Amino acid sequence: MTRLGPFERAPHLAVAVSGGADSMALTLLAAHWARSQDGGVTAISIDHGLRPESAAEAHKVGAWCGDLGTAHVTLTWTGHKPGSGIQSAARAARYALLGDWCRQNGVLHLLTAHHLEDQAETVLLRLGRGSGPDGLAAMPAIAEAPHYRLLRPLLDISKSALVATLQAARQDWLEDPSNHDPAHTRTRLRQFSHRLEQAGVPADGFATMAASHGQARAQSDDAVAALLAAAATLHPEGWCALDPIRLAEAKPEHMRRALTRVIVTVAGRAYPPRGARLERVCEDLRRGDLGAARTIGGCRIVPTRGSLLVCREPAAARQRLSAAGRGLVRWDNRFTLTLSGTPELAGDHLRVARLGRAGWAALAADRPELRKTAVPAPVRPSLPALWDGEALIAVPNLGYWRSGRAETGLRLGSATFSPSLPLVGARFGVAK
Repeated sequence: MTRLGPFERAPHLAVAVSGGADSMALTLLAAHWARSQDGGVTAISIDHGLRPESAAEAHKVGAWCGDLGTAHVTLTWTGHKPGSGIQSAARAARYALLGDWCRQNGVLHLLTAHHLEDQAETVLLRLGRGSGPDGLAAMPAIAEAPHYRLLRPLLDISKSALVATLQAARQDWLEDPSNHDPAHTRTRLRQFSHRLEQAGVPADGFATMAASHGQARAQSDDAVAALLAAAATLHPEGWCALDPIRLAEAKPEHMRRALTRVIVTVAGRAYPPRGARLERVCEDLRRGDLGAARTIGGCRIVPTRGSLLVCREPAAARQRLSAAGRGLVRWDNRFTLTLSGTPELAGDHLRVARLGRAGWAALAADRPELRKTAVPAPVRPSLPALWDGEALIAVPNLGYWRSGRAETGLRLGSATFSPSLPLVGARFGVAK
């Protein structure tokens, strides 16, 4: 844990616990460490609702945590379950629930029980997909999310050591039958890893490869962070101004990574853009010949007065979010909005959606003085706005409230730009 710091005094840790051997060992070890720091642990189970026994299992895990003197909560994944890609969807839902809990409870550190064999399987998976050095770095021990730090303290610890830890502590655990289902890629990889182990290719070799690539990735990340600090200015309306000269003077790989980071941050995405389009943009930047505006990765890159403006592509900000009766909403994976007052007065017609060009025209007609706003024109259409049916009510990032609507009691108090990944510090997924 020391190498994953720094930690505040009396740290409060959240631990994702399924009840399996890995997460139960992590819970036991984390609780012991937190007590040594005068802190504490909350173990969090996610009931995905995919198996009839999942609720009972979460209850059992809660009882075990109680025996350990550790707080425990169960969060439930509700709503639609896709017919395909269920593991990927469940993983996304799991991290969303865990992240929301950390945000709501002010917990800065979320621990997961990924171990040495998990790291080796990730490397094998990335090898099979043709990933480059970033992909082969696999899972980092520390990843920054908007509201917490994701920590993986067990990446160099074997599964057998974790099982032995539980046996020594006389602590039971659950066996998830899905871990043995050959329909899942991870299960097949696990079986293949066993055969490699028998052939004299141990898992720790792949983990060492990941650590080596991870070290190189960290050094590159430091260089990219320095480049962004010099070349990028991120604005609270969710757009970024870039210095094209500083970008062009950087190493090509650093420039590509910096531009990728800006795109995923401004677009609110977790994955970088793919394909030759990014390389073409980078090549044009190196030649000083970007020309007209480009669209890439859900963003627009607009040359303007010796600078580059990167903003959300309006057509990509398609989410129409019902806001009736809600206090805090998340829109387009970029903005967190607070809604106060009595929104029920608008019934089901109250929506958060992009301002759009028509919305801007209505706003400018109602409040002509806002035409002089410092927010650039390409940014405005993708800003979050509160709508009552087809009537525009508010655009907080422009300080707009529709004339004559204050008496309804509706208030969209703020719209805070909080993308899924910050400009520096976090790791995003590998596209390949």
